[in-house]
Amino acid sequence: MKLVVVSAGLSVPSSTRLLGDRLAAAAAGPTSAEVRVIELRDLAVAIAHNFTSGFPERALADAFDAVAAADGLIVVTPVFSASYSGLFKSFFDTLSVHDEEALAGKPVLIAATGGTARHSLVLDHALRPLFAHLKAVVVPTGVYAASEDWGAEGLDGRITRAAGELAALMGASSAARPTGGDTAGEDTAGGLTVVPFEEQLAALRPTG
Repeated sequence: MKLVVVSAGLSVPSSTRLLGDRLAAAAAGPTSAEVRVIELRDLAVAIAHNFTSGFPERALADAFDAVAAADGLIVVTPVFSASYSGLFKSFFDTLSVHDEEALAGKPVLIAATGGTARHSLVLDHALRPLFAHLKAVVVPTGVYAASEDWGAEGLDGRITRAAGELAALMGASSAARPTGGDTAGEDTAGGLTVVPFEEQLAALRPTG
């Protein structure tokens, strides 16, 4: 399986990238997924050119293809003006123009970093609606890390829980792919399998 992290951090080192790496490590363990990290700061100029030309440059097109081919996605943005960054939004705007179905049915874990815990609502007020609009399946637990959260109790637990939910959805999605026989409870069209949302959520419920 393939797990892609999209990080909109601007600094080096970046707390946004650090959070993405920790989430990826926690999610990749149960799934043995291959992890790829896309740093949006490296694609900023290409994203701007895509807006004006309508065509992605090679590096940006490669990032689009990686996201579309991923079995799961972790997206992490720093908070600017109580919302996601402009670079973060621009990437997904250009992706949706390039392929409006790129995230359809894809498990996505949303995360953000900020200087204060007061911005934690960005997860539900900005990120969750954005990815719902893009037809992704957003895991129930989002992860927000304020400056004071690093090294404090609580962050590790949120990371573990969110990563476990993502891993479960990735596993359910992979298991639901057709293997040549009939697939009960699913719709197929154009070679694609659509798993009912209720079945994907069921994968998150405890089995013990």
